[in-house]
Amino acid sequence: QVRLVESGGGLVQAGDSLRLSCVASGLTFSSHITGWFRQAPGKERELVAAIRYSGGSRYYEDSANGRFTISRDTAKNTVYLQMNNLKFEDTAVYYCAAGAPVVKTTDYRYWGQGTQVTVSS
Repeated sequence: QVRLVESGGGLVQAGDSLRLSCVASGLTFSSHITGWFRQAPGKERELVAAIRYSGGSRYYEDSANGRFTISRDTAKNTVYLQMNNLKFEDTAVYYCAAGAPVVKTTDYRYWGQGTQVTVSS
């Protein structure tokens, strides 16, 4: 049974940083495309960042590019999303997902339960 568990969300002020973590059991991240999504109230879920199983190729949504970094610790089977210079519009529930056929898709097979990130202006 595959389980993804996110952590690291919280309430921060604009300009602050957060690092989200996603730990997997029953799945090896280095063998799967892994992504971070977010969903704000009233909006569709969107892909924020993704990393290919090889680790050499990363994707970032335009607003995240230059501020967010996705990385992976193979030994800990953990994927991270470092978020710097957070903005009010980054407020959302952030989800870890794995097992997609391609990077830029919502068709990820496995999902975590989400972690809330709230940025006060």
